[in-house]
Amino acid sequence: MSLFASAVLQAAVAFTVVGDGIPQPLTAQPGDAARGRAIVANRQQGLCLLCHPGPFPEERAQGTVAGDLAGAGGRWTVPQLRLRVADARRLNPASPMPAFHVPPTEAQRPGRAWVGKPVLDAQQVEDVVAFLATLK
Repeated sequence: MSLFASAVLQAAVAFTVVGDGIPQPLTAQPGDAARGRAIVANRQQGLCLLCHPGPFPEERAQGTVAGDLAGAGGRWTVPQLRLRVADARRLNPASPMPAFHVPPTEAQRPGRAWVGKPVLDAQQVEDVVAFLATLK
């Protein structure tokens, strides 16, 4: 099963926001930075590079409308990164950043296969956070 397909099948995990972060991991298994890098660079899954540039010399046409991912691990703590990936709109309701771990509603018209399912499952969020934390 592809990484993309696994996200479609799993429901979002509830999380608690404390201040400007999610202090508790969403999974018992630690995030894997290599898997996180693959998700961030994947244009069918994480879609991060559509908006963000980053330290991916092999990837052409990186985004310019959002902040550079280089140095993300030096700018934010792991809990802060986790909230920004899971649901940046908790920090700024007008954020153009998608909520990657909040299930969309039918009113948002995501397509029937996506209603109630997050873009990234809990482990994928932890993997992305583990990768972003390495970017100091």
